[in-house]
This record gives sequence, C-alpha cells and structure tokens, in this order.
Amino acid sequence: METEIPQLIALDVDGTLLSTGGSITARVRNAVRAAVAAGAHVVITTGRTLLATRLVLEELGLAEGRALCSNGAVHVDISNWNPVSVHTFDPEPSVAVLRKLFPDMVLSVEKVGVGTWATGYYPGSFRLGEFRFVEDRDLSLEPTTRLNGWWPGGSLADMVKVMAEQSLPGAGWVHGENEPWLVASKQGVSKGWALERLRQELGVPLAATLAIGDGYNDREMLSWAGHSVAMGNSVEPILALADEVTADVQDDGVAVVLERWFRN
Repeated sequence: METEIPQLIALDVDGTLLSTGGSITARVRNAVRAAVAAGAHVVITTGRTLLATRLVLEELGLAEGRALCSNGAVHVDISNWNPVSVHTFDPEPSVAVLRKLFPDMVLSVEKVGVGTWATGYYPGSFRLGEFRFVEDRDLSLEPTTRLNGWWPGGSLADMVKVMAEQSLPGAGWVHGENEPWLVASKQGVSKGWALERLRQELGVPLAATLAIGDGYNDREMLSWAGHSVAMGNSVEPILALADEVTADVQDDGVAVVLERWFRN
C-alpha cells in the first residue's frame, strides 16, 4: 500500500462526499478538515456548477483553496468565488445534433456564477441563481462551459447506444450513472485535465496525488491520480479502473481513506 502522504487530494461530490440529495456526515467533514489543517490541497472536483459547488464548501466549512467545477471547465478560488479560469465552447452545433437525435430532449447551459438557461424542466436540478426558460437558439447566444441534456422519452442505455455512433462538434461528453443524462464540455476538458494543470501550478509531485470518485465523469481523474480510489458504490468501470476500492458513501468511504494520514 502507498505510504506517501497525499499533498493534492481530489474529491468528487455526489456519490463520494455525500449521497445525492443528502448531507456530508460529521466523520467525512472532520477527515477533510484534518487533511486541510495538515497542509494538503483538498480540491473539490465535481460536475456541479459553481453555485452548487459553493454549497458543498460551505457545508465543509472551508474558506480557502481551489475547486474544480463543471467537470473541470471552471476553476475557482474559494476564498472569493472568482473563477481563475473558464473553458467554454460554442454549443450551437451540439444543440443541433442533439435536437435531431432526441427531439424531446431538455437542453440547458450553465451561466457561470449566475444560473442556468434551459428549454424545460429536468429532474434533480439545483434551483440556484437565475433559472430561465429559453428556446434552442438562445442556448447559443454565448459560449458555455457545459451543455446538459436530459432525455425524458428514453432510457440511459438507449441514449448511450444512439450517442455511441455520434460526435458533438468541438465538444466531448459524458453520461450519467442511472438516468438518461449527458453533459457536454469543450473538447479535451475533463476533471483529470484540470487537475494536471493545477498540480503543475502547485508544484505537487504526481506520486503525492490522491483522487476519490464513483462515476463515469471521474474516469480521467482516477486515471490521472498517483493513487486512485473508487467508492464502494461506484459504477463497474470505475471499480475496475481504480487502484483501490473503499467503503460506499453511506459508510463514509472518503473518511476511511483520509484517516490513514489525517486525524483531528
């Protein structure tokens, strides 16, 4: 087992730090705070928007450091919540492709730090900031960090099958774990890509990096890390990819890992 104390720790949120729709347990919160107190760079690395990520940092009680939101497209300084870097793409070509493939798909784009523009309601959305109903053409009035698609008329398996034969111009995409969701970002942008940029900026050796996640959007992050950990509740490809599997989110899997090195 690895012995080097992690200096850069990347933590996914939903399914990792907390159960989706739930809260962070005291044990996990204490373990994260102990790592920060010991000098580690703890970086919340999530598909959530900046506004939704801010809620997580407030729950953890952290006021300094960095966070990577929108699957690495938004890098933010949590001391002031100003974006350090924002990576956007023109969603118009992708909107056209998705609308042709899935006529009833609900599409939405992130307005960083402001809210969401969407063509309809979708389940599980974070009603944070401005939420505006728009037409397809309005989604492309300016570049975006992420284009979301929710397909109410089909299953995840069917959506993945259709998309396997398609590409989105100038964008990469990842699908959800259980529901017919997809998220498109600028081509090449991912959690792992953003973490490598941050690692180089901070001067942390790759061997001293740790990443913990559970979902399809964590693939690049776990492949990047010096030591990768999958939650026990992870999807099968993530379980197979990681160096180690910890307990599931209900059993504080993040704390189980961090407490090897960090305790209050």
